[in-house]
Amino acid sequence: MRSFGDLDEREILALAIANEEEDGRIYADYAEHLREHYPDSARMFDDMAAEEEEHRRALIDLYVERFGRHISYITRRDVRGAPAPASPRTTILKGIDAVRAEAQRMEGNASRFYRQAADRSTDAPIRKLLGDLASAELDHLRIAATIEERRLPGESRAREDDDASRRFVLQVVQPGLVGLMDGSVSTLAPVFAAAFATHQPWNAFLVGMAASIGAGISMGFAEALADDGKLSGRGAPLLRGLVCGAMTTAGGIGHTLPFLLRDFWTATVLAGLVVLIELSAIAWIQYRYMQTPPLSAAAKVMLGGALVLAAGIAIGSG
Repeated sequence: MRSFGDLDEREILALAIANEEEDGRIYADYAEHLREHYPDSARMFDDMAAEEEEHRRALIDLYVERFGRHISYITRRDVRGAPAPASPRTTILKGIDAVRAEAQRMEGNASRFYRQAADRSTDAPIRKLLGDLASAELDHLRIAATIEERRLPGESRAREDDDASRRFVLQVVQPGLVGLMDGSVSTLAPVFAAAFATHQPWNAFLVGMAASIGAGISMGFAEALADDGKLSGRGAPLLRGLVCGAMTTAGGIGHTLPFLLRDFWTATVLAGLVVLIELSAIAWIQYRYMQTPPLSAAAKVMLGGALVLAAGIAIGSG
């Protein structure tokens, strides 16, 4: 990998062309992936991709005029310290806010890179070229802000943010909550039944682990196979299944781990405290994301958990 100071003017200009090409393709990818759910943001990225294409053509014209038609192959990944953009696929998975932030970071990093390189350069032509590139990237930032104001007025951005929040609840919170409730509540009976039947914490631990993992696998498949998400808007079945299965297992394992302790009553009391924490977390999630009144959420969750816990203890003590 070469340092920026080792590049000559031809390579610097070729690098600038490659940067504009890559950035333009990334903005076009963002636009394509956002078009269905975020049409206003998609149009904004279409405009930004068009701006990158104009800058690329201007750079190519300058390169051909000075160095000929063959453009040397060099990218940011060939230059030590050159900031590279994140993968569009990874960024898109993080949500609309992450996409907007990454676009700003791309333009800011490019401007800062060229500006710092210009400050270190002692060769006048190279210093001028780097300064021009830094100014061009600053123009990109200003253009991006102008485009965002035009394409994303306050009401459009608010609407897209609301849509993103609603999709997060449908695709992540709901399947996770269902899994957490199932794992935390349904495994109480077998775990505490085994504990009170044998008074051997290890036996309760084995039963709890088996119940938690089995329930996690079952709930994961059930959630993934129940709905393909196309009509309901609930998103990818695989993601929902993984979230639901993982939270089911986590909910069951939480009050199972205390039974690793050898003393029966210490393990049982600690497991009971963990159950209380789990049920409180479920009630808070219902209040936070489902707009369920806090007292109502707590009462329903605590009542259900208490009934299942009492059933397990009664069966194990019988």
